[in-house]
Amino acid sequence: MNSINRRSVLLAGLGVAGAGALAACSSGSGSSTPSLVSPNGAAVAAVEKKRRTTGRTQQATLTAARAMLDLGGGVMAASWAFGGRTPGKELRLSVGDTLAAELSNQLPDKTTTSIHWHGIALRADMDGVPPATQAAVRAGSNFTYRFVADAPGTYFFHPHVGVQLDRSLYAPLVVEDPREPLQYDDEWVVILDDWVDGVTGTPDEVYAEVKQGMGGMGMGGTGADPSNSSSDDMGGMGGMDMPNMSMNSGSSDASASPSGSGGMSMKFMAMGARSKLLGGDAGDVKYPYHLVNGRVPADPDVYTGKPGKRVRLRIINAGGDTAYRVALGGHKLTVTHTDGYPVQHQQVDALLVGMGERYDVLVTLADGVFPLVALAEGKDANGMALVRTGSGSAPTPTVRPEELDGIIMTASRLKAADDVRLATKKADRVHRIELTGSMGRYDWGINGKRFDMSNPTANPILVKQGERVRLDFVNKTTMWHPMHLHGHTYQLGTDGPRKDTTIVLPKKTVSVHFDADNPGQWMLHCHNAYHGEAGMMALVAYQA
Repeated sequence: MNSINRRSVLLAGLGVAGAGALAACSSGSGSSTPSLVSPNGAAVAAVEKKRRTTGRTQQATLTAARAMLDLGGGVMAASWAFGGRTPGKELRLSVGDTLAAELSNQLPDKTTTSIHWHGIALRADMDGVPPATQAAVRAGSNFTYRFVADAPGTYFFHPHVGVQLDRSLYAPLVVEDPREPLQYDDEWVVILDDWVDGVTGTPDEVYAEVKQGMGGMGMGGTGADPSNSSSDDMGGMGGMDMPNMSMNSGSSDASASPSGSGGMSMKFMAMGARSKLLGGDAGDVKYPYHLVNGRVPADPDVYTGKPGKRVRLRIINAGGDTAYRVALGGHKLTVTHTDGYPVQHQQVDALLVGMGERYDVLVTLADGVFPLVALAEGKDANGMALVRTGSGSAPTPTVRPEELDGIIMTASRLKAADDVRLATKKADRVHRIELTGSMGRYDWGINGKRFDMSNPTANPILVKQGERVRLDFVNKTTMWHPMHLHGHTYQLGTDGPRKDTTIVLPKKTVSVHFDADNPGQWMLHCHNAYHGEAGMMALVAYQA
């Protein structure tokens, strides 16, 4: 399917305009529009000069192109990928190294793209967000991202155009600490993904269906809004009796055509996806496969080690619409980091990982063959990999280790390590960030507004350099949202973990704090690929 959409059409028209020209765009409200720090302005350059650097530059070429991907078990997927593989090849740096990564856009149908370096507090003009920080890279063109990575941790990179996040254009980025305090014998990077592309459809086709919302079925277009119902079963349609509609969530080609002109296809929309951990509705999209390191459970990725060895798992959720509950059968997990930053260690049975979140854990390997299971939360499906340290047969692809129902770690239960906890300070500025919208109209937004890609600086959330800022995420909807802030890490509450992506449950409020120490223009958005594309984004902008 031609991936050109409302966003990429605009970006193609921007050509190769510089970030400075893009930043000059305003809402057209004249003198009332605040003057903003340009993504490539003097304030950005000044902060970049102060970053600690090794003087080393790591070179990489990332070619985005069509690829026929082998997901294992005879499953082949026609997708887009970096270097013809999924996940893309890992990039690994040391703290203070400069990354010079050349993106070569070889995508079909004149499709534009970009790369966002998720979780990295880098210089603003390298953040990869068209049209706010750069023009999208046109098909047949190249663009080099160059920045200093000055904070160790587990990160990844992906596009920031349309719903390309839900293809295979992603890969891990690990920034190592030469003074690493953790003691372990080996590492295993574990990337989780929900997969539809080239199997049952494309992400663009998924978005075309889900953006019709319940209103597309004649269920919300005249004012009735299922997601505003007090019924706990309405948000995910789990309690609805819908004649003429296939409710078989296990079928990859199920469809529905309710009678009347308001009917809509139901090939991709998840039906009855429910999770207590997520506060109700678990997600919008039905995926035929859930992958761990690019493999289906029937033909899994295998980590081979030795009993008694201590391994660091770097777990990344690169999915578009799925939270994963992750456990390693027969083992406890010691949580050491989330979103790149250390936490006070806690031993747990399982983790809940939202889209865009990362967790580092330590595990001491037992003797045998063990399933690493990523349960697709609320979706009655899972991904799986194997840990093999001795003899034994592999478990079935649908295995459910008892650890999945044990002590489950969520970010709200973690505390920041002493050396990264923010100093106690009264907030200089407080912003109320209301998460709004519904499945009824699929009108996801922030503070009641859909983000306008044609006018990105129209309604900025303003901060000034040097301020302590508090954001109050107030979820007015009946769905959960993983909220991601670019260019910064924030702290949950007064002593919670340092993160850049956090789950905000339905009808709940989460307060986070950050220091405005990285000037520029930064996206704040839901990391559900389809909620973000529908408009649940805002611009956090530094005043000049």
